[in-house]
Amino acid sequence: MSNEDIGSPSASSPSEQPHIVSLVCQAKKALQQGEQLCMDAHTLSNASAQTVVDILALDAQVRWMSEAVLDQLKLAAQVAKSIEQKRSELEGQVQEWDTLRSQRSDALDSVLESLGSQYVPPDFHTVSVDSSPFGSQNGSEDENEDDGTPFGLPKSTSDPRQSPTDTIRNRSPLAKLDEKKSKRMDRRRWKTLSDFVDERAIEDLLDTIETDRQGLDDILAQTSDHPEHLLSAIEAIRNSIPEPTELPAFDAIFQAQEDTSSTMAKHLESLAHHYRNMQDAMHDFEAGEEFNEEDMQGMNSDADALPGIIIELEEGVRSIEAYRNNLLETKTAAQERVEIHRRILTDLDELGTIMTDMLEQQHAVEMESLDHLEHLHLQLRPLEELHHKYTSYQYAYNKLVLELARRRQYREAAQRVVANTIAELDAMVEEERILRAQFQAEHGQYIPEDVCLYIENPPNRWTVSTWNDEPLETLPEIENDLVEEAQQRVSGVEIGIGASQSL
Repeated sequence: MSNEDIGSPSASSPSEQPHIVSLVCQAKKALQQGEQLCMDAHTLSNASAQTVVDILALDAQVRWMSEAVLDQLKLAAQVAKSIEQKRSELEGQVQEWDTLRSQRSDALDSVLESLGSQYVPPDFHTVSVDSSPFGSQNGSEDENEDDGTPFGLPKSTSDPRQSPTDTIRNRSPLAKLDEKKSKRMDRRRWKTLSDFVDERAIEDLLDTIETDRQGLDDILAQTSDHPEHLLSAIEAIRNSIPEPTELPAFDAIFQAQEDTSSTMAKHLESLAHHYRNMQDAMHDFEAGEEFNEEDMQGMNSDADALPGIIIELEEGVRSIEAYRNNLLETKTAAQERVEIHRRILTDLDELGTIMTDMLEQQHAVEMESLDHLEHLHLQLRPLEELHHKYTSYQYAYNKLVLELARRRQYREAAQRVVANTIAELDAMVEEERILRAQFQAEHGQYIPEDVCLYIENPPNRWTVSTWNDEPLETLPEIENDLVEEAQQRVSGVEIGIGASQSL
C-alpha cells in the first residue's frame, strides 16, 4: 500500500459525519504495511546475523590458509637456502682447488723462469768426436748444439797424443788471453736451462687442466640459477597473498539494527493502537454514537500522521538492508580471498614439484662435481711432479757446475804438481850433466875407453804423462760468475731443505 493510499480522506463539513469506514480501512492498511515492513526488517536482521557467521567462518579460513601458505613459503625458503649453501660449499672446494692450482702453477712458472735466467755454456751441449760414445758423426755444429743435452760432454780441443807437460808448456799468455776472449762470447746466444725443457708438453698439460676446469664450471652452471628462481617464485606467491582486511564492527552493526528495530516496533505499536482506536470508533459509530468536531479533528490528525510513520518504517528497513548489503560485500570479498588462497595452494603444489626436481638435480650436480673435482686434483699431481723434476734438474745442473769446477781445480792442481816435478827433474838432470862433465874433464883422460863403456853417457831426461798415454781430461770453460751463481743457488736450496726438516 502506497503512502497515497494511506492519505487522509476529504474533510467533511462540520454538519456531516465522517466516513468512519474509510478511516478504519486506512488504519488497517497502515498497520498491515507496518507489519510487513517490520517482518522485512526482521528477515534482513536474521540474514545479517547469518552473513556475519559466514564472514567469520570465511575469515577464519582465510587466516588459516594464509598461515599455512606462509609456513610452506618458509620451508621453501629453507630449501632455497639449503641449495645455496650446498652450492657455496662446492664453490668453496672449487676455490680451494683454484688456489692450489695457482700455487703449483706459480711454483712451476717460477722454476721455469729461473731456468730461463740461467745460461748454459756452449761446451756443455757441444759434443766433440773424442768425447762422444758414438764416434764421428760428421754433423754440423748446429746439429751438435740441437742434439746436445745439458749434461753432455764438451768438445775436446787437445791432441790426445800430447802430454800434460807439453800442454802446459805450449799455452803461452797470448794464447790464454785469446782463449779467454773466445769464451766470453755474447751470452745472449747461449742456451739456457729452459731450452732443454719440453715446454710444449707443459702447455698441453696446462691446457688440458684448464679445459677440465671449464667443464666443472659447466656442471655447476646447471643449477646456478636454482636459488634465484626459487626465491623469485616464493616472493611472487608471497606478494599474491591478499592483505589482511579489518572486519566491520559487528557489535555496532547489531546495535544499530537493534535500535532501528526497536524504533520500528514502537511505530508498529502506534499503528496497532491507532487501528484499535479506529475499530472502537467504528463500533461506537455503528451503535449510533455521533462524534463532535473535536473528535473528528483528532481522528483526522492521527490519519494524517500515518504516512510519516510508514516513511520512517521504510527508512528503517532501508537502513537494516544497507547494513546487510555491507555485510554481503564483506562476505563476497572474503570469498574472493578464499578463492585466491586456493589458487595459491595450487601454485604451492607446483612449487613443491619444482623444488623436488631442483633438489634431485642439485644432488646429481653435487655428485658429478665432486667426481670431477677429484679428477682435477689428480691432474695437479703432474704439476707437482714437474716442479720437483725441474727443481731437481736445476739443482743437479748447479751441482754439475760445481763438480766441473772442482774437477778443474783438481786438474790444475795435478798439472801444477806435474809441472813442478818436471822442473825439478830438469834441474836435477842439468846438475847431473854438469857434474858428469866435470868428472870427465878431470878424470876421463886417465881412464881407458874400454874400462867403462857407459861413463860418457849423458844423464836420462824425464817426462811425466798420463797413464797408458790417455788423452788429457777435457773440461768446459766455466767463468767464475757462473760458478758463484751455481754455489748460491745450491746453498739456497740446501738452506731451504734444512729449514723444512727442522719444522
